[in-house]
Parts: sequence; C-alpha cells; structure tokens
Amino acid sequence: MAGARSVEPLRFDGKVALVTGAGGGLGKAYALLFAERGASVIVNDLGGDIKGEGKCSSAADRVVEEIRAKGGNAVASYDSVEEGEKVIQTALDAFGKIDIVVNNAGILRDRSFARTSDLDWDLIQRVHLRGSFKVTRAAWNHMKNQKYGRIIMTASTSGIYGNFGQANYSAAKLGLLGLANTLAIEGEKYNIQCNTIAPTAGSRLTQTVLPQELLDALKPEFVAPLVVWLCHESCQENGSLFEVGAGWIGKLRWERTLGAIVRQNQQMTPEAVRDNWGQICDFQNAIKPKSSRDSLMTLYEVLNKLGTKQGISPNPTSGPLQINTSRINLAEAIGKNVPSSEYTYTNLQPILYALGVGMTTKDPDHLKFLFERNEDFSCLPTFGVIPAQGSMIDGLSSVPGLNIDFTKVLHGEQYLELYKPLPTSGTLKSEGTIADILDKGSGAVILMDVRTYHEGDLVCYNQFSIFVVGTGGFGGKRMSDKVKVTVQPPSRPPDAMMSDVISINQAALYRLNGDWNPLHIDPSFAAFGGFKRPILHGLCSMGFAARHVLSQYANNDVTKFKAIKVRFAKPVIPGQTLETEMWKEGNRIHLRAKVKENNEVVLVGAYVDLEDAAYQSRDNVTGMRRELQSDLVFAEISRRIKDVGKEMVKKVNAVLQWDVTKDGKMAAQWTIDLKSGSGELYKGAAHCPADTIITLSDEDFMQVVSGKLNPQKAFFSGKLNIKGNILHSQKLEMIFKEYAKL
Repeated sequence: MAGARSVEPLRFDGKVALVTGAGGGLGKAYALLFAERGASVIVNDLGGDIKGEGKCSSAADRVVEEIRAKGGNAVASYDSVEEGEKVIQTALDAFGKIDIVVNNAGILRDRSFARTSDLDWDLIQRVHLRGSFKVTRAAWNHMKNQKYGRIIMTASTSGIYGNFGQANYSAAKLGLLGLANTLAIEGEKYNIQCNTIAPTAGSRLTQTVLPQELLDALKPEFVAPLVVWLCHESCQENGSLFEVGAGWIGKLRWERTLGAIVRQNQQMTPEAVRDNWGQICDFQNAIKPKSSRDSLMTLYEVLNKLGTKQGISPNPTSGPLQINTSRINLAEAIGKNVPSSEYTYTNLQPILYALGVGMTTKDPDHLKFLFERNEDFSCLPTFGVIPAQGSMIDGLSSVPGLNIDFTKVLHGEQYLELYKPLPTSGTLKSEGTIADILDKGSGAVILMDVRTYHEGDLVCYNQFSIFVVGTGGFGGKRMSDKVKVTVQPPSRPPDAMMSDVISINQAALYRLNGDWNPLHIDPSFAAFGGFKRPILHGLCSMGFAARHVLSQYANNDVTKFKAIKVRFAKPVIPGQTLETEMWKEGNRIHLRAKVKENNEVVLVGAYVDLEDAAYQSRDNVTGMRRELQSDLVFAEISRRIKDVGKEMVKKVNAVLQWDVTKDGKMAAQWTIDLKSGSGELYKGAAHCPADTIITLSDEDFMQVVSGKLNPQKAFFSGKLNIKGNILHSQKLEMIFKEYAKL
C-alpha cells in the first residue's frame, strides 16, 4: 500500500561495527543493539577511569562475553583511541572490513576556566577530538574503497550551549560537530555518511553532573535506537545534529537573522552597527543556512545591492536563499480539537489538591475540603484546572500546524469558570479546542479552550493562554475577541489582604496533582532554567489566591464561586510568603498576589467573580441546574427582609439554613439570618453555625409554603429533616404566612 511504513526490522547482517568506549553506559548499549541486529561488533574500551587514567581489559571483555552468550559476534579492543590505526586493525583482523564507526569514547576533567590546567585541556582534546579523528581517519580509506561507511560523532549539549566548568569538554565536543560536518561533505560521493548526536543518558560521565533520580530515568537504551538507525544502509541522513535522551529525539539546525547592511559605500562605523543593532538581532523571518555556500550567497546579494560584486561570483547551483516559513499554520491549527481525555478520581484527589494549595487541619473551616466524611465535604473550585490540564499538556503536540519547540512553552494566563460545584468523585471528560492564535512578535500566544463534563453536564470551562517564546512574526493578529482578558485592580489601597507562608514542601506536594515537571522539585533542572531553587507551580499560586478570596468574601462557600482569571508574572519559591491583596467591586473581587520578602508581584490583572447573593438563572449555560420553584419564594423573602427585617429579627432570633433537594440530589442552599442586624438572606450555607438546618425537596417545600403540607406531618413522614434547634421549626408557619405571600 502506498505510503505504508515497512514493518521489517532493521538488520545489520554482514556489517562490521566499531564502538569506542563500549565497556559501559552508552557505548555498551550501542554494541549490544548492533549485535542483536546481526552486526559483528568491535567492543573498544581502554578501561581507564573517568579522568582518563589507568587501563583495564575487563570492561570490554564483559560486554563481548554478553554478546557471545546471546549468539552474537564480537571481539574486544583495548587500545586507546589515540592509536586509531590499532583499533581499526583489530576490526580488519577479526572480520576483514569496517562499515560503521561510532566515536563514543570520552573522559571528563571538569574545572572552572580559571583553574583549567594545560593537562586538563590537552587530555580532553586528545581523547575526544583527536581520538575521534585518529579512529575515523584509519577507517576512512577502507570505507572509500568499498563505497560504504557510516560514522557517528558524539558531541554534547555542553558543546552546543556551553556549561559551567566544562570549557575544555565543550570546546572538544563542538569541534567534533565541525569535523563531522566536513566529513559529511567529503564522504558524500563515496556513500559515507557522518552524523552527530548530543546524547543525555545515565553514564559515568553524567553521574557527576545529574542527580541519581534523573540518571535512572535517562537510560542509554533510549539513545541507542537513534544511533542504530543513522548507521543503517537505508538511512539517508547526512551531516545532521540530533539531541537525544529519555526517548525523545530532536534535530538541530543553524538559524540566522536577515541582518542589516550597515556599510555606506566604502565606509562602515561602530555607530552604524549600534544604530542597526535591533535589525541585526531580529530573528523574525530568520533563514536556515545549510552550508557555507549559503553564507557566500548572502554576501554576494549584499554586494549586489551595494552596486559592486568585488570579484565574487555566485554559484549557479546555489539557488535562492531559503526564507523561514512560519512554524505556525493558522489555517491548520485554529479551530482544531485536541483528543478528549477522561479523569477518574475518588475523594483522595480533591483532598490532595486542597493540601497542595495550602489547606490545613489547623483551620476548622478547612475540614470541609480535607475530610471526606464531613457533612459539607466539597471540592475547591480551582480543582477544575486539574482534569483539564491533560488537554493542555498532551493536546498541543497533536494539533496540525503547530510546529513548536515545547521547551519554549510558558503558561501565560489562566481562566476558569464553574457552572456547578465540582463533584467530589467520579469521571470527568474534557474536550479541548484551539480557540485562536495571536502573534505577539517575540512569541505566539495559543488560546486553548477546554470544557469539562460530568455525566453529560458541563461543569467547568478553562482557557489556557500558552506563550511560545520565539515563535512570533508569522503575520498573525495581535488581539482576539475570544480571549478572557485580565483586568487591573482599582487605584485605591486594597480592601483586604491575606497571606500564607508557602511550605518548603509545597511544590513537591502540589506536583502530585499531575504536573510532574522536574522544574518544581529537581534543583538541577531549576538551575538549568535559571532559578536558584525549584519553583512553585503557577496554578498552585493561583489556588492559594483563590482560596484567600473564597475565605475572605464567601465564607468558603463553593457555590458562590463563579470564575477566576490570572496572569502569571513571576514564580514563587517554596519557603516564601505569598500575600493576596483584594479589592471588592460588586461581585468581582480584584486580586494581586505578591511575595512578601521581595515585594515581587506574581499574579497580575487577576480577579474572582462571585455569584449574586440571590440566585440568578443562567439558562444559557449548558449543564446548569433548572430553576427551582423555591427560588421564587426565597427571592420574595429577601425582598421582605429588606422592608421589615428588624421586626423579623425580634420575632425569630435565629439563623435558619435550607438545603433544598431535587431528584434526590442537593439542588440549592439558602440561609435566612434573622439573628443579627436587620436580617439577611443569602444563597449558600450559613456563614456562622446555623441554629437550625432544614432539608426537604423543592416540591415538598412548595407544599409546605402553600399550606398543603403541614410541617409537622412532613417531619414525621420523613419528608422534612431538621438538625439543630427543632423549636425554631415552629416559627416556619409564621415566617411564610406573614412575609412570603406570593
């Protein structure tokens, strides 16, 4: 069938492969996999220590014995790679030819640059760069004569990006890339291909750099398949560089700005360079030169624009310069759905989330979120981000037209809206869509809408604003009417402020909710990202701030929570104090969160919207409950309390909470506070302990109010349940008859 991939395994029968430094780690993994696929293998290892000192044959011998025990062909080579001719001669003596060379041998002598000795420098260059040169040169003519060869150079991310304390190692590793690029050009006509890898794996060279937990996850076996594929005769890749580790492979290439011509006729000044620096460094529409010929063509075009060719002629086979096409295809991406996901959970997950955002048993009001047997056990509203985050984390990679570097992805903003309180257990289904993509110049903003359902009803809606660094400049719009915008707080001092000291273990605890990014727990990853210590999740900071608002303005009543919007400005470090400043403007609570110790703002343009005290129907929202008959009665009671509340307080002197059910499930809660002030009616559980809690169905409530059902009969028949001071139930008839006539 056209386009179908071959299912035949990649075999190396009849091929001879040399792997240097094959006594352990990556080299051993390569040797074993080549042998498993039918190659005859030369296992080269001097047997020295990590600093290149000493010599021992046992390392190579053990790998050879393992290969032979599995029925493979292998011989050992104990020579130093600086004696490349001897290493290749071992292959010729044993198997008569050499087809594949994997230059893997290496040592480390890490020092800060100021402390690097001549010996530290020379030994690294001799083993890595000179050793690879000597082994490859010894094999080169044999490969030319047989018109076949595959060569692998082992570079490092230290060589590509630099790394503290590895100036000698970095220089050698980047030198190997330059060597490989030239060999790829010179060997092409002889069917000799040369590629470079920058692997990250657990080995003796990385055990001093990476923590043990990470080493255990970065197995050499997750690198070896790339090496084997690049060395197969059917692979046509040549002159390329790949980063590889943990089962991930990425191809690297050079990128260059369009630049600027700063010369005027025959003069060029430092001031002209300064004045054009922005254009010189602007990577919008950057090009991807593939060869020195491309570089020469650029200079020819520059000289042509200046009106002189200066003796340089273009190569007619060069073709036009390749201008970078956008990494984002708007037509393909916008409106596309990401695969739906299901999140099944028990009471454990809401409790774990509550602990993750700072809930504590020290506060009795927190027990409703921490104890599953509490009669008011509830999910914190911001738990709604948890079932939806899978669509954000896993969904982006599935969207056509989004060719983005996921190491450059930042969580910029978050919006969450609830349509009903989240269930404390069950299965939630989330469906995500790419709502829009914005071009911000320095990057792209991807708006992902995720709607989460429970048993077919919409329970919450999230909008993830995802910023992709360096992916802007593709000609898209800067604004969208689909974005949930941030709103700045009033200019006056805050109306309220709450704070929490973030536990040193807070990030470690919050990550158990499903965000396993090691940035939040691994000091090495944090340092790589430019942080002194692991940082708190942005969504965790949001959870703290939302919790502060819920406590300050809603008495921890989750039914009053409607929506939250935040922009993540800076991270919080566990151990710091997070302060939430709040401004009340009607039902909107503006908030700003900052770190007390340094006054840095971490959440900006943020707000929480609360529901009205009296329930308002939201029929336009899928999944919202139907309006209850009892809502009309409570609305009338609210109006009458405003008129004669003081008189009612004198007669009743009690706080009555109503739990109204529908089809056997809780449908609404109302509290009539006729104990203080002029009285008040509000939606939700009582702010202070209620004197009496009355539970009955919406239908029976209307029967009682209309006088068709006697409250006492309803009580004894089980239709009306009363907790607390039962004597207050005797005042029900007086309340409804006198103050709630419809």
